[in-house]
Amino acid sequence: MTVTKEEVKVRGAELADKIKTVIHEGNVRRIIVKDPHDHTVMEIPVTVGVVAFIAAPVVTAAAALAAVAAEWTIQIDRDPQPEQELLKLEDHQAS
Repeated sequence: MTVTKEEVKVRGAELADKIKTVIHEGNVRRIIVKDPHDHTVMEIPVTVGVVAFIAAPVVTAAAALAAVAAEWTIQIDRDPQPEQELLKLEDHQAS
């Protein structure tokens, strides 16, 4: 299974809102928050069973971080969508 990586740049207070949204999307494996110098500041492993449990403290920590710097990069590692995996399997079987 291939993990897809996506990067999103956010400014200040948008950090906490974006992390909350990404956690609730459901197909996220890990979230990494980086500062403007590309240093990892926070790494959040997201497990399906603990989404509600980790959301509140993570969003609180992200809100505190947002006050420190103006621009952040969020790297989102996602599990592939089931449809994408099925299409890859069908293409592989067809060849």
